[in-house]
Parts: sequence; structure tokens; C-alpha cells
Amino acid sequence: AVVLAIMVVAVSEVVNTAVESVTDLASPDWHPLARAAKDAGAGAVLLASAGSVAVGLIVFAPHLLALLP
Repeated sequence: AVVLAIMVVAVSEVVNTAVESVTDLASPDWHPLARAAKDAGAGAVLLASAGSVAVGLIVFAPHLLALLP
């Protein structure tokens, strides 16, 4: 589960980079739709990261709590 969460974040980051590159190529000047596309890509990375944090807590929290006295 942890490896899958890491891979989802990595893949979403690569897709975000592709979206930003294509947006820069298609719209070199500032445009509100280009901004929306870039924000959506960054939002996808943020959601993937939040999901990976949740997976990490589910997997590791019981083990960390067991270490407490």
C-alpha cells in the first residue's frame, strides 16, 4: 500500500509536469484557462499527496502508537 501510494504521487507529479509543459507551449502568454489547467494539475498532486499521508497513517500509526509507554 505504501509503495502504491508513493507511485500514485510520482505519476501525478509527472502528469502535472506534462500538463504544465503543454499549457506553456499552447499558451505562452498569460491566460485564465492556462492558469486553471495548471491549478488543476497542482490540485491533483495535492490530493494524491493527501491520500498518501492517509495511507501512511493507516499503515504506520498502529506501530508508532505501540511504541508509546
